[in-house]
Formats: sequence, C-alpha cells, structure tokens
Amino acid sequence: MSILVDHEIRKEIGEGRLILEPFDDKLIQPNSYDVRLSDRFSWHEKGELANKVIDPYISDSILEGLVHVVDESIVIEPGFFVLGATLERICLPKNIVGQLTGKSSLARLGIMVHVTAGFIDAGFSHPPAQITLEIVNVGNRPVRLHAGMSIAQMVFTRTADCLVPYNEKPNAKYNGQQAAAHSKYYLNPTQVL
Repeated sequence: MSILVDHEIRKEIGEGRLILEPFDDKLIQPNSYDVRLSDRFSWHEKGELANKVIDPYISDSILEGLVHVVDESIVIEPGFFVLGATLERICLPKNIVGQLTGKSSLARLGIMVHVTAGFIDAGFSHPPAQITLEIVNVGNRPVRLHAGMSIAQMVFTRTADCLVPYNEKPNAKYNGQQAAAHSKYYLNPTQVL
C-alpha cells in the first residue's frame, strides 16, 4: 500500500482508471488532489422541528424538515451543520481508496469539512459521484464558503484489488449519489440489541 504522488495521480487519471470530473491539473498537490465545493447545500431546519428526534431507521424522520439550497456562497454560523458536496464527481478503481482531509487554511478558521466520513471505498462510484461533505463551523465567527473554492484534499492510496468493490455491493446506497446527499441509514437492516 502506498499513497499516490502527483505523477501517479496524473497517470491513473490519464489512463482512465481514476476519474475526477471536472479535472484540473493545477489542483494536483504533491500527495493529493484539491477538491472544490459545489453550489448545493442542505440541512435540517431548526424552527419547530428543532427538538424532534431523528431516528436513523425511519426515513421520514431523516427527510422531514430538509432545506435544499443552490447558491454561489453560504455563510456557516458558529455551531451550524450543513451538508455540501465536492464539485468533482469521482470514480475509484478496485485497487485505490480515497481519504478526504480538510484544508489547513479553512480549519484555522474553524471549518471542518467531514465530521466523520472521510474514507471512500475502492470501487466508489460507478457512475462517478460527488462526495458529500459534512461541514460544521467550530470557530467563533461566521465563515463564508464559495462554490468552486478548494474545500478539501483527496488522498489516494493504492491497495490490493478488493474482491467486491463498492459499486458491486448490493447495498451500495450512495453509488451515483447527487450533491449533498442525506443519510440513507434507514436502508440498513434493522439491528436487534
């Protein structure tokens, strides 16, 4: 296993095994690729639903009160949580995994771009799909984010070929996902304690 460096990323893209659409060679870093923010955002509205419990096994409780916005920028207030997405649509081969990491410059302003889901399985996604970002402002002041800005880095690691890549799993619920896709946890089998 090894992290791909700049020329290896270019080679994988050039040979069509790693897909980043739209691709911009200027976004390749020594050990990563800078992904940009799309113009689509969503969140659960506060208001009267603020105290209503979300049950991950019940789709209506997840989908109730969702706000979807398409805009060139968004102001993230302190403590606010919003879903965004990468501008790039990504497709990984069965021997490369991705890891999304935040940009240091934005972290210094209090912006976290993935609360927990920074790992992208080999074989994600056929067709190419955007990566949903779980953005929160842990700082003390509001921060404006702009569509098209570099929002995170994608690190690619070469592995052995997996037997069942993500796109071939029967329960690959985020395969081909659109921007700012909300939780589909309710599609998991209910677990008995």
